[in-house]
Amino acid sequence: MKPEDLKAVRAFVKEHLDGRHVELDTFAEKPSDVYDRFRDTGLANWWLPESLGGRGLSLEDGVEIVNELAYGDAGVAFTLFISVLGTSMVELYGSQELKERYLRPMAERGSFCATLGSEQTAGSELAKIGTVVAVDGEELVVTGEKFFSTNTDFADFLLVVGRSAEDPEQSAMVLIPRDTPGVEVVKRWDVIGLRASYTYQVSLKDCRVPVANRLEGSGLRLLEIGLNASRILIAATALGIARRVRDHCMTYAKTKPLRDGVLLDSPVFAAKLGQMEMRIDVMKSHLLRAAREYDAITANPKAADVFHRQGTLKSALTAKMFCGQTGWEVASVGSEMFGGLGYTDELPIGKLVRDMRYVSVVEGGDDVLRDLVFSRYVIPVPRRT
Repeated sequence: MKPEDLKAVRAFVKEHLDGRHVELDTFAEKPSDVYDRFRDTGLANWWLPESLGGRGLSLEDGVEIVNELAYGDAGVAFTLFISVLGTSMVELYGSQELKERYLRPMAERGSFCATLGSEQTAGSELAKIGTVVAVDGEELVVTGEKFFSTNTDFADFLLVVGRSAEDPEQSAMVLIPRDTPGVEVVKRWDVIGLRASYTYQVSLKDCRVPVANRLEGSGLRLLEIGLNASRILIAATALGIARRVRDHCMTYAKTKPLRDGVLLDSPVFAAKLGQMEMRIDVMKSHLLRAAREYDAITANPKAADVFHRQGTLKSALTAKMFCGQTGWEVASVGSEMFGGLGYTDELPIGKLVRDMRYVSVVEGGDDVLRDLVFSRYVIPVPRRT
């Protein structure tokens, strides 16, 4: 990434997100003007490969970009990067025809895709999903109900994981164009944070696509692999929010009267902000390490095989858990510094606390990820740190 790219992101945040926390925290129409202006930076879908018309920026670059975007608004950041989950699966396991037909237009238009995995009954136990993928001649027929999916209504295409009708022990990942008959948005969820993002409940009724729209390999394994990049970037939003909390605290402390001076003069405040800065620094260090590990695999000509053997990356799991938990500590301490105002919507701090909470909830809650770390990286002795 060039220095001017990061400058462009910061300029975008300052011009189009700064001061809009009230507007972006309402249950209103998506802020299309914001997405249009981000396209003007030339960085929309920045991770798509140059071979398909994209910028081909690394996940390490993505951490820096998302950090800046989330400083402005975590919901906008989430909308702008979450397509990496679906596109990374297509890039690694889709045919060249699928890549040309669906990823190249995304690079050209700066548009979106969505991934549909979660279901009401299955929850985090994706092995229990009820969506069915059946083969009918040269077509796949997909039927099921998906509970949480971001960007679906305005996506170009959907990546849907379902169970094989012919062999329930097998799963498939299928690319379904958004305008396919049978795709129905049931409702938009009214979430408590990230309200500038758009998460939907979706019904799939006999959605027919060509057999060639199935990605190669087990659908659940592919989803596991795709989650590596998105989990690291979700963790990066915690970094941006934490930085914003710190800066709000500093601004407030400069004018908040305390005894014969202001809050900024208090050694208790200094200790809390010093601790906050330490946490922010460690969060960023771990995020960059996780991103570099991911980038090292993608640079391998046999990246698809390496990811298929590896599955969930330990660093992606620990980055999401650590940043979610540490970011929550930063947000909690920050909100307390504002006293009663920290428990109102009068100042941005209340929104930042609610935005931070999602990091430990989406794409596997912390207890789910703890179990994954234990089963994948503690029980097998050779894989322990």
